[in-house]
Amino acid sequence: VLSSLPLQVMLYFNVYYFPVWCLAEGIMLHLKYHLLPWHYQFLLITAFLILSLAEGCRLYLGYLGNLQEK
Repeated sequence: VLSSLPLQVMLYFNVYYFPVWCLAEGIMLHLKYHLLPWHYQFLLITAFLILSLAEGCRLYLGYLGNLQEK
């Protein structure tokens, strides 16, 4: 099985856009956090953490799998 060049290009750009997304999302979350009820605050923080961790793992495993042809 050969590594996929289009996948590698998408992963490469996504690695650079992911921190920008995290920063923008974190700033927006900080700005609207105090305006929301407590249950929405909890849901937003939980969703942000889960999405960030999942995306980080996806990028790591994508690089690992595509570059090592696994």
